[in-house]
Amino acid sequence: MIPVQPTLDAESKVGFVVSKAVGNSVVRHRVSRRLRHVLRDRLASLPAGSSLVVRALPPAATASSAELAEDVDAALRRLVR
Repeated sequence: MIPVQPTLDAESKVGFVVSKAVGNSVVRHRVSRRLRHVLRDRLASLPAGSSLVVRALPPAATASSAELAEDVDAALRRLVR
């Protein structure tokens, strides 16, 4: 079997883990949508072909979109440096 190497022009992928600890299904889906919106504009800053998994913690249920964006930006700065 030949291993498949990602090409330089491969798209970056993002996945979300939002457990029941965050809230009921409505709250979890809302958090997922907000995180998806925040990360949509930030995909270009990731290295080509990278995969990112974002795990939402329970405080994400009450965080504003601006707070989520700040947290994502801080995590991406640590990741990409």
